[in-house]
Amino acid sequence: MASRNCRISSLLYGLAQAKRRMEIERNNLRMDVVLLVHPIGGLNPPVDADVQIQETFQRISNVESRLTKVLEIIKDIMIDQLDGSASVRIKSESCAGSSSKACREKQRRDRLNDKFTELSSILEPGRAPKTDKVAIISDAIRMVNQVRDEAQKLNSSLQEKIKELKTISYMAERVVGTGSFGIVFQAKCLETGESVAIKKVLQDRRYKNRELQLMRLMDHPNVVSLKHCFFSTTTRDELFLNLVMEYVPETLYRVLKHYTSSNQRMPIFYVKLYTYQIFRGLAYIHTAPGVCHRDVKPQNLLVDPLTHQCKLCDFGSAKVLVKGEANISYICSRYYRAPELIFGATEYTSSIDIWSAGCVLAELLLGQPLFPGENSVDQLVEIIKVLGTPTREEIRCMNPNYTDFRFPQIKAHPWHKVFHKRMPPEAIDLASRLLQYSPSLRCTALEACAHPFFNELREPNARLPNGRPLPPLFNFKQELSGASPELINRLIPEHVRRQMNGGFPFQAGP
Repeated sequence: MASRNCRISSLLYGLAQAKRRMEIERNNLRMDVVLLVHPIGGLNPPVDADVQIQETFQRISNVESRLTKVLEIIKDIMIDQLDGSASVRIKSESCAGSSSKACREKQRRDRLNDKFTELSSILEPGRAPKTDKVAIISDAIRMVNQVRDEAQKLNSSLQEKIKELKTISYMAERVVGTGSFGIVFQAKCLETGESVAIKKVLQDRRYKNRELQLMRLMDHPNVVSLKHCFFSTTTRDELFLNLVMEYVPETLYRVLKHYTSSNQRMPIFYVKLYTYQIFRGLAYIHTAPGVCHRDVKPQNLLVDPLTHQCKLCDFGSAKVLVKGEANISYICSRYYRAPELIFGATEYTSSIDIWSAGCVLAELLLGQPLFPGENSVDQLVEIIKVLGTPTREEIRCMNPNYTDFRFPQIKAHPWHKVFHKRMPPEAIDLASRLLQYSPSLRCTALEACAHPFFNELREPNARLPNGRPLPPLFNFKQELSGASPELINRLIPEHVRRQMNGGFPFQAGP
């Protein structure tokens, strides 16, 4: 018994040491790779170390959790082994009285056996528990040694990784955006002088960040690019993810506000240029990574005022939609929310982005939101004012599970009366093709790019009003995958094809 108690004491000490070692290893990692973002001050994140470090922290936490559980059980076993009289203080009728010593001893032994069984199950999950107590203790000692070795290996490999990484320093200059998601800073890279945007969001340690995972997949001229990312902590041990992105100084919302505040309409050329790039960005994310943005609105569309390049940003609500898989319907900002979402649909498609982009197009043409609802019900009322009351078939297309058909019968408002008299008919036609009740009747983003409304951009001599060249519009990537030859011919002007010397780098669909 003395030998066994000695081995248990050694085990308890070893477990405590291993647990402390794990904490030291983890704290060392955090000191090296986790940085605090302040409105002023320098930031020194290692480039792209975040995912590996986050996964390593998770592995350490998982092993640490097992160790903690083992430690608790070993403590109970120690108490029972070393002091049987104090181990079980169960008062029951069957063990009451002075003659209950044997009964309490039996309870102590049963409890001890249960603890050893539980310990064996933790050490070897999925296998039948062992009954040999010495073998169980030996397994626990072996686990302690393995965990200690694993912690050291994890620390060593990550330290080597961190040494290899180039450190980039940032100086946060000002806050450029706030919301329920977190804060966006404009910052400057001290090594190069380049301006960047840093989006700081609270990170749940239990999960990966979906926005980060999606942005890593994307590379397109009309999608804001992710440069790298890092984690930071606060004094309250909150974990934040910092996404470092290219800095684009304006949003489409502010550009439009500039015109409306001066009682002017946005020039139709810029409406064409911006919305074409919006659809081109959507065509890419819908096709290549298969992402639905789910929050297209002027505030989430960046504009470079010098080149007039337009980029999708803020993928905090974005998701890869899987057919047959339910999604939340309360998504997307209200003015730009597709009607199927208002009707509570959960199995929707990326056509909700097409509706949102149609709302943006209409807003640029009108100078104000087309459907300015004050709440979800009023939003539907605003849509019905223009499109008329949806038919039962249209409601079924939006949400097959919707059964309340009690709506006032209102006729559709003619599209040519929605816009002013001098509006180009191609603009009205495109808006009408985008803003359809039935999701399947809306044109795709690529089909929208090929619409005649954008023909001016495909002219050989098309340039910005100031004479500068247009931003890249025809350097298509994976978004042409599966497109018909006829659609590709409409998308890429002949003069661009001639510049390719007859070459055609895209694979047309069947």
